[in-house]
Amino acid sequence: MVDYHAAGQPYQYGGNGPGSTGGIGDYMAQEDDWDRDLLLDPAWEKQQRKTFTAWCNSHLRKAGTQIENIEEDFRDGLKLMLLLEVISGERLPKPERGKMRVHKINNVNKALDFIASKGVKLVSIGAEEIVDGNAKMTLGMIWTIILRFAIQDISVEETSAKEGLLLWCQRKTAPYKNVNVQNFHISWKDGLAFNALIHRHRPELIEYDKLRKDDPVTNLNNAFEVAEKYLDIPKMLDAEDIVNTARPDEKAIMTYVSSFYHAFSGAQKAETAANRICKVLAVNQENEHLMEDYERLASDLLEWIKRTIPWLEDRVPQKTIQEMQQKLEDFRDYRRVHKPPKVQEKCQLEINFNTLQTKLRLSNRPAFMPSEGKMVSDINNGWQHLEQAEKGYEEWLLNEIRRLERLDHLAEKFRQKASIHESWTEGKEAMLRQKDYETATLSDIKALIRKHEAFESDLAAHQDRVEQIAAIAQELNELDYYDSPSVNARCQKICDQWDALGSLTHSRREALEKTEKQLETIDQLHLEYAKRAAPFNNWMESAMEDLQDMFIVHTIEEIEGLIAAHDQFKSTLPDADKEREAILGIQNEAQRIADYNNIKLSGNNPYTSVTPQIINSKWERVQQLVPKRDHALLDEQSKQQSNEHLRRQFASQANIVGPWIQTKMEEIGRISIEMNGTLEDQLNHLKQYEQSIVEYKPNIDVLEQQHQLIQEALIFDNKHTNYTMEHIRVGWEQLLTTIARTINEVENQILTRDAKGISQEQMQEFRASFNHFDKDHGGTLGPDEFKACLISLGYDVENDRQGDAEFNRIMSVVDPNNSGIVTFQAFIDFMSRETTDTDTADQVIASFKVLAGDKNYITAEELRRELPPDQAEYCIARMAPYQGPDAIPGALDYKSFSTALYGESDL
Repeated sequence: MVDYHAAGQPYQYGGNGPGSTGGIGDYMAQEDDWDRDLLLDPAWEKQQRKTFTAWCNSHLRKAGTQIENIEEDFRDGLKLMLLLEVISGERLPKPERGKMRVHKINNVNKALDFIASKGVKLVSIGAEEIVDGNAKMTLGMIWTIILRFAIQDISVEETSAKEGLLLWCQRKTAPYKNVNVQNFHISWKDGLAFNALIHRHRPELIEYDKLRKDDPVTNLNNAFEVAEKYLDIPKMLDAEDIVNTARPDEKAIMTYVSSFYHAFSGAQKAETAANRICKVLAVNQENEHLMEDYERLASDLLEWIKRTIPWLEDRVPQKTIQEMQQKLEDFRDYRRVHKPPKVQEKCQLEINFNTLQTKLRLSNRPAFMPSEGKMVSDINNGWQHLEQAEKGYEEWLLNEIRRLERLDHLAEKFRQKASIHESWTEGKEAMLRQKDYETATLSDIKALIRKHEAFESDLAAHQDRVEQIAAIAQELNELDYYDSPSVNARCQKICDQWDALGSLTHSRREALEKTEKQLETIDQLHLEYAKRAAPFNNWMESAMEDLQDMFIVHTIEEIEGLIAAHDQFKSTLPDADKEREAILGIQNEAQRIADYNNIKLSGNNPYTSVTPQIINSKWERVQQLVPKRDHALLDEQSKQQSNEHLRRQFASQANIVGPWIQTKMEEIGRISIEMNGTLEDQLNHLKQYEQSIVEYKPNIDVLEQQHQLIQEALIFDNKHTNYTMEHIRVGWEQLLTTIARTINEVENQILTRDAKGISQEQMQEFRASFNHFDKDHGGTLGPDEFKACLISLGYDVENDRQGDAEFNRIMSVVDPNNSGIVTFQAFIDFMSRETTDTDTADQVIASFKVLAGDKNYITAEELRRELPPDQAEYCIARMAPYQGPDAIPGALDYKSFSTALYGESDL
């Protein structure tokens, strides 16, 4: 800009401004009502002097100068040319050197020529009159400049200049009481119109309700002082000048009001630009927060899965049932307490992911790609691995408990049989090693032979028990019994002793048979007694062993089989009692014959160690064990009846809950396909449906309680139902996930509809078209179905080269993963993009350019001034330094930043 201030020094000139433009329209002719032959009204002239001087100074101060007297300070043309340069933003020709009249006239003419070049007709205004200080002509010239540069460009609803300014005032002040703007004189006299304009744009500056129409001076002073202090509008008039004049000067009022227009229109433009940027940045910030939340939730869930799977895959067996039952209880706590919240987190994570992707599509942003290993598919794979490990862990626990229970039973059975056998073998080796036959009589030898035969019979009877002991020990080894070494040692000792007994028995028999030929007498009765007593005694020992034998059953049928076998055993007792009496009768008969023939018996029967006392003692023991066995079997029968009741109770509930879950799954699928009412109606229906499902949860809890009772009772099968608790849990979790996903799909459709401005009728039309071609009602369209749908909507995708190319382009949009199906959400997104438009990167760049004052860069100070603090700092942190040729220190590149917001480059 040219320096017009240094008086008496050489001027420094700039380049010439552009040439003149065309005419400015009829409004200039209408406003050219200056009476150049008459003097101004003194009151009006005073108002114009104040107003025009203040208006000129409001622009000249930008160049660091001002005027005091309007007709004197423009006489040399220097400040007049400076004023025109400031308000037009253009260069004027060089002002001439010197202070002579001719120099001043030439400078004023340059200014007048510039005004005329802007299409303004200057009638009767000459440079000589301005140089001579003609107040009327000078005021007329300034009014012409004001009209051209301050009022001409005002445009409101296809009206411009004075009419546009008046319409703008009427629009802005319409809501205010006691304000009726019809002109630029009387309508402004009470000051309320000025206050209304300020309050409309800056309500915090004016307490409008406290103003009174009957106090115009206070009203005017309030408006002028607020405008000067907060709006940078200089005070152009005094309140008394307006109040004390019957009709205020129209040109002065128009000049003053135009300053308000320009002050507020600039702020409104910046506010609009800032609002657009705020909107875009708010969407971007919200999306970033959603992305961060997804990453955090996904990391937490994957970490929990990673920690839990090794625990579920731990298959280290415990030694006792109590330890394994504690593991089972820990697993139940995991199922009841730890897993359900994670199921909810997984469902919520999928909902958040779908919502985020929908918002990104609606805001024209690239799709969100989670970090490596944190995709929804990765989480589903991890979850599937978790459930597989969980299922395997439960099966292992139950099998291990069965194994340990079987082991305990076998170990106790082994100890019992081993004790009985060891008791029986006690002293047998010493007996077999005796050489009493060397000094025995013939009758004694005969007795020893018979006794040995009885022993061999007894030994053979015990062979089965030894084999059973060895078989039990072998089974304990195969089942990995923790105390197998001690079992093996004891079994080996028994087997070694048994082999020794066999060898000794054989040796003794050979010795007895060697002397048998020398023996002739034998007591038949003793022999018969021994032969019958030995098996009977063995039968009683086996009966006692069986009556004390432990048993384990799992079904009512098994216990009923044991009871039947026991009843059959009891039915043999009368015959056994007869046999006992017969055996005792033989002994009595032998004693009777001996007494009759005066034969003195040596005491005990020489052929057997089984005395009548032993037989009677064991018989009494059998009689005592029978009722004990009855009570044990009845107790077990009661337990199995209770278990059967638990099975039937669980089956009854499971056979209701299982089909109910399946029915609800089918109903949800049907609801998601049908179109009943608005999307909001569908959403409300689904939420009510979801509430009814949640209210069904107590039935699941009852089933869980019944299942826990079954597990605590160690019931492992249930023939009354095909549903297991695992089936019910999986079905319930799928039901909750399906209804939540369906609700999320409808919410996303509402979000799409509202964001894209799609009407309810359009949405129903889209749904009707989609459902028409969804022949299997699966909620998706195959490529052929989707092509038929597009053709029905008017798309040219027929089977030719151009149609196939267009169809392939559309498929790449709606099915970017090449899955071969099109979901309804993808179909809605495509149709919304085809029918609506959204913010673009170019619009955001244009908004930043407004805030930057048409510069190619923007500064941090400008961002902090025009945007809210958090969004200003968001931009500053992400904008790269501007590298253009007109860059200044601290300049920021808003173009690359705006492009990055829409995924067209890296942010």
